[in-house]
Formats: sequence, C-alpha cells, structure tokens
Amino acid sequence: GADRPSERATAKLCGTGASSVAQRPGRRRSGDSRGDNYGNCVYMAVMGALRRCFRGMSTAAPAFEHILSEVRVDKGVGIITLNRPKALNALSPPLVTEVLQCAQGFDADERIRCIILTGSGDKAFAAGADIKTMGDNSYMDMYKKRLFSDLDQLSLVKKPIIAAVNGFALGGGCELAMACDFILAADTAKFGQPEIKLGTIPGLGGTQRFTRALGKARAMEL
Repeated sequence: GADRPSERATAKLCGTGASSVAQRPGRRRSGDSRGDNYGNCVYMAVMGALRRCFRGMSTAAPAFEHILSEVRVDKGVGIITLNRPKALNALSPPLVTEVLQCAQGFDADERIRCIILTGSGDKAFAAGADIKTMGDNSYMDMYKKRLFSDLDQLSLVKKPIIAAVNGFALGGGCELAMACDFILAADTAKFGQPEIKLGTIPGLGGTQRFTRALGKARAMEL
C-alpha cells in the first residue's frame, strides 16, 4: 500500500529512501515470507533513527515520579511542576529531592536562563509537608534524618527561580515558595504557616525567611 504521511516524513528527516521506511508492526511487505518479526525489527530501527534525528531539538526533560519538568528552548525557561494533585502537591522527601535534582539540571543547561516552579491543578501550589511521612518520627528522628534537607541546597542554584503560586501555599509549601528568588502569586494564592495548630514550628526555614521577607509584625500575624 501507499506510505503513510508520517512514514514519508520520517524517511525524509532521517535521510532514508521511501523503500526503506518501516511499516507498522503486524504489516507485511507483499511477497515477504519472513513474517511480522522482520517488520517489527525494521520499525524499531527507523523509530530509533527518528529519535536520534530529533535528539538535538527535543525539549523533553528527564522523567520524574513526583514532578513534571519541561524545557521551553525558545523562551530560555525550565519549568518544574509539583505533580501530586490528589495530595494537593504536599511535599514529601522524594518530591523535594526531585525538585532539587531538576533545578540543578536546569542550572547546568546553557539553554535555560530562568526556572519556574509551580504546582499542578488550581487548588494548591503545595499545601504543606506530607504529614504521613512524619507521623511515626520523634523529634530526634526528624533531626537525624533531615527529611527535607535538600530544600536548603535550592538556594545554591545560580539561575533565578520564580515560584508561580496558584492556590494554597501553606507550611512547607510556603517555605518552598520563599526559598525561590521571586514569587508570582495568583489572585487565589493563600500563604500561611499553620504548623502551630499541630504543635510544631515551621521547620524548613519559615521562621527566618518570613521575617526577612515581610518583617516581624506581618510574619507573626501569618
């Protein structure tokens, strides 16, 4: 049959002739007795060539489990999105580690001039730390494990980080926003340190950053 449009484009981009374009798995060339395995192998070979052709132009960033990352080369921007919408993007140690790793990767990428940090969904930027990760730990356990210590290293990233805050930025989420260089807040943004209701204090730098950013009186009010 006639080549599919995408197959012709693949052949053109990769410098192959129309006769060498792979067919979709499960289709046979007329008169070919070697079966579907041949088609599968050729298909995979051409798809590999296509990926190599586009590798230099791709804006895809490494995959993570708890965040989404994107590079917009035309804007010179790297975007990090906290991706735990069912938990209102609550901070967990693995999530904070991934944020730091991604930010460090963007910092080393010469195509990127600025980093944006935001949260998925409309309800929250990050509604605090995930209490489930801390519930069984004593004060000394938390002190020794330093579960969210990676957040301290975020300030070592040289490129400016903008926190694009949508919805709740409470507790650890508020502290994460303050760890960035700039905060761009939507009309729906709500900041606060409600840890006192749980009998704790802000443990990710909030007691220092809030007073520096807002002054003592406003910080005590929040």
